[in-house]
Amino acid sequence: MAREITDNDIKRKAVKLVVAHIKKKLPDDFEGNTALDQWLINMDELLLKEDFKINEYYEMRTELNDVVDSLIDDELRFRLRDSWYSFGKALEKKKKPK
Repeated sequence: MAREITDNDIKRKAVKLVVAHIKKKLPDDFEGNTALDQWLINMDELLLKEDFKINEYYEMRTELNDVVDSLIDDELRFRLRDSWYSFGKALEKKKKPK
């Protein structure tokens, strides 16, 4: 019998999509920003954890905000700000009722 999908499963999947979109938004010639690179590494590690602790995801969203604010490139900052908003929306997702 298949495992029942929970609200947390839905949230994790939505966050994974946001992180994938963040990676796609980075320009090909992106030389890297230490804070952004580290945030992506930490986020990937969090997504690999079996347990889902919502407070860890909220903490990562706060960290993303700090990283976005530290970027010099205005255009990239604007694009990643949209991702920050999407991250918040992902954490509000719930399983559709049957």
